Parts: sequence; structure tokens; C-alpha cells
Amino acid sequence: MSALSDDLRLRVLCEAGSFVAIEKPSGLLSVPGKGEEKKDCVVARVRAMFPRAVGPMVVHRLDMETSGILLVGLTVEGQRELSRQFEQREVEKRYVAVLEGQPSRDEGVIDLPMRADIENRPRQVVDFVQGRPAQTRYRVLGREPDRARVEFEPITGRSHQLRVHASAARVVRAGADGLLCAEGVERPGGLGCAIVGDVLYGRGMEEPGQRLLLHASWIAFTDPETGRRVEVECRAGF
Repeated sequence: MSALSDDLRLRVLCEAGSFVAIEKPSGLLSVPGKGEEKKDCVVARVRAMFPRAVGPMVVHRLDMETSGILLVGLTVEGQRELSRQFEQREVEKRYVAVLEGQPSRDEGVIDLPMRADIENRPRQVVDFVQGRPAQTRYRVLGREPDRARVEFEPITGRSHQLRVHASAARVVRAGADGLLCAEGVERPGGLGCAIVGDVLYGRGMEEPGQRLLLHASWIAFTDPETGRRVEVECRAGF
């Protein structure tokens, strides 16, 4: 191990020859951004923690505000194989979130295609013509007067998918051109309840120190070296 200070070390959830699963804290980038101030990230810290790590390492990403399980490749072969598993949807993932409000149903599947909002990045929007397919299973775990705790299982892996599917109106209207608009054919929408602390799709930070209440809590994948199925769990801290 390197002399990385304790406050920069990440909690290791599972380690093998070709990968490591760590717990990413909210507020830390998965990969480096542009500029010196954005070099600190999961990949940089893992590389310092595991000097034997080689190759691109990046397998998948979590939004900076999202906490939870992140897989990182430690070998070229491991990174390549895990990336393939994500691309082929062989990886299973579950997230826990707290929502602003109450979903109308206890469980279901959200099916809303998405694309980047070109004029308002990094936001994503629902688009029935140019959007890429995006599906999410959900299950309500508990209800409070003005909030709900929900488990999400993304079937696809679009950027901001869970945040958009949670916040999208429960009924959306698709116009003649397929784009979301005020008039047209009604289609089943999202949950109509943004994730607590979401500055892009919800009310944002309503209290000092509040964070996005979204956490990657469980993942299952195949070990690139042994071929065995691996499950990793990490409880949410909220």
C-alpha cells in the first residue's frame, strides 16, 4: 500500500486479483474532471491504494452526488471483462433513494427514453423520438407523511436515469413528433417525486449539509478470473 493519508482512503468492500469494489462517498468524483481541482476521484485514490493497478481501471461511474458501490478494474483484462458485462447488461444493480413525496404505486417499471439536454447540460430529458431506451424497476420500501424510501433496479444504465425517472410526471404527453410537449397522446410516466437533495430535478438542498439521498446498495457480477458470481452489498447511511 502507498502512504495515502487515512482521510483519502476509501472503504474496500470486496477485493480480488482483477478488481476491487469500494464504497464511494457522496461528493467525490468517480473519474477525474477538467482542471487541477477535479483530479481527486475514486480512480486516483484506488490507484494510490493499489500500486499494482494497471490499465484504464474505469468500469462504470456514479454521479458525484451519489454514494455507494463502485467497481474498479485492477488489471487490463479485468477492466475489459467487467466493462463488457456492463455493456451486455449482465451486471445487476440496486439503489436506495428517499423521495420528495409518495409514489402512487408500491412497485412497477418506468419506461421513459432519455437524451442529453443539449442546451442545458448536464441535465437529461425525456424524448420519445431521439431518446435512448431507459427502463427502471422500482419498489417502495417504506412511506412517511411527505417522503418515501424506494429501491431502484436500473435495467438500462443511462446518465441520471434514476433521477429523471423519479422526478418525471406520472403521466407524460407525447406530441405528433414524439417529443414531450403540452398536448398529445398520454403515456405512463415516472414517479412524480424527485429524489431528496436533487439540485437538477428536484427542490435541491433544503437544509445545510444536505446531500442527494441516492445510494448504490447492491451489485452482482461475474469475477473475470474465476467465473464465479459475486454479490456485494453496502447499506445506505441515510
